[in-house]
Amino acid sequence: MTTTAPHTPDAGTIVMYSTTWCGYCRRLKTQLDSAGIGYTEVNIEEHPDAVAYVEEVNGGNQTVPTVVFPDGTAATNPSLADVKARLG
Repeated sequence: MTTTAPHTPDAGTIVMYSTTWCGYCRRLKTQLDSAGIGYTEVNIEEHPDAVAYVEEVNGGNQTVPTVVFPDGTAATNPSLADVKARLG
């Protein structure tokens, strides 16, 4: 069974699943802000429905940041260059 992302991003933006204590999440948010890339942040500690999705796309692990792209694909801890390339 495949779980659909609880939040799907609009074209040209991403959804980033994160936690408040994640340094990689903070770094990516800063880079996205600097690059002018829009994102919706979903804190998995505050949204338990998102935990199952993050675990599914990360082999059972709650690894963040997990980023979802408009085409529905996901990437774990992508670089800014990866995000830009995936958004086209």
